[in-house]
Amino acid sequence: MPKLITSRTRIEDLGLPRIIVIGGGFGGMELINQLKGIRAQVVLFDKYNHHTFQPLLYQVATSAINTNSILYPFRKKFNNYKDFYFRLAEVTRIIPENHSIETSIGTVKYDYLVVATGSTTNYFGNESYEKLTVPLKTIEDAIALRNRFIHNFEQALLQEDAVQMNSYIDYVIVGGGPTGVEVAGAMAELKKHVLPKDYQELDMKEMDIYLVEAGPRLLAGMSEASSEKALKYLTELGVKVKLNCKIESYDGFTASFDSIEPINTKTVVWGAGVKGLQIPGLDEQAYAPAGRIKVDEYNRVSGYTNIFTIGDLASQVSEEHPRGLPMMAPPAIQQARVLAGNLKKMIKKKEETLTPFKFVNKGSMATIGKNRAVAEVASIKMGGFFAWFVWVFVHLMSLVSFRNRVAVFFSWMISYFSYDKSNRFIIGKNFGPDKKKE
Repeated sequence: MPKLITSRTRIEDLGLPRIIVIGGGFGGMELINQLKGIRAQVVLFDKYNHHTFQPLLYQVATSAINTNSILYPFRKKFNNYKDFYFRLAEVTRIIPENHSIETSIGTVKYDYLVVATGSTTNYFGNESYEKLTVPLKTIEDAIALRNRFIHNFEQALLQEDAVQMNSYIDYVIVGGGPTGVEVAGAMAELKKHVLPKDYQELDMKEMDIYLVEAGPRLLAGMSEASSEKALKYLTELGVKVKLNCKIESYDGFTASFDSIEPINTKTVVWGAGVKGLQIPGLDEQAYAPAGRIKVDEYNRVSGYTNIFTIGDLASQVSEEHPRGLPMMAPPAIQQARVLAGNLKKMIKKKEETLTPFKFVNKGSMATIGKNRAVAEVASIKMGGFFAWFVWVFVHLMSLVSFRNRVAVFFSWMISYFSYDKSNRFIIGKNFGPDKKKE
């Protein structure tokens, strides 16, 4: 087996099979956790050197928690794992016929390949949305949105024209899924409790937060009862929710819609959908709609025996899920656990005992500000304070490290009793997709 291409540090060829994992999200991290102690080289490739806890990106964007509270370095996480290696690099192509991948640091061979690149923002082919709106999928996006949010209020103070001033402090959030709902709720609480103290020269009654959803209800992946509660909570917070409303255009100043009057805004937050983050090189028949990759019940990519896909990228169709599993963390984590066991069996030449994957839906939840949330666990549907408490507990326990949990817990406690969002910083010059100031 050829040695892994590196600059200085060399991975010795120990005669072990090599498992390459592309992507250190929820699926990739859990897979490596479960492979600890396996008699194989496990090599993680990622263009970042850390794992990002994406469910709390919106809290970084709205100044509730510090950036490093939801990040954790791969090397620190796996530094005591034997035969584990991390390489900071971008994978540009899969070459199945040679059992190798092309990366920004060279070509690397594999015995087993696991693609866990996750998903990226879906603009549905509209280049103007991609250029002018602010997504919320990476830590850079969260910082950019926070920068834009705070910078807008600083700029609003300087405007003499009322229309221009309002365009800086009015916000449109596109997409009524968990991201849109949680961002809208967090912004509404800032408007009510924090911004009036920071910007006393501005009349916060002029600030409008619009949540626009093309479908008939919010949180389409949850029950109608939870959707109605989410709508009620957002309305109580002053968010202007527009259902059955589709954005038609945005030029950086005016957002136009099919069923309501245009809105002048400097900031449109895009949370309308995601698509799989593909890597080219596989046979065309392996690709599925929404940028995903077809896999069987063992998460093997269609047409291949030693290439696997887990998480958002995997299109695993069944009778219960004819459009594939939801693009969320729980399926990725569960798939990783089953795949780890199957890889161990394959290395031991026990392919006949492989375990098929079956998703167990343990529920879903979303928070809408303090003491307001909706949660569904099994057949139990919750709302209000108890649902919010469950949401807090689940997210705290899901963070990678004890340090992250402590940091987030204390930030939440301070905010809970004082509404103080102390992380209101403009850092760098990333103010959105173009990474430039207004």
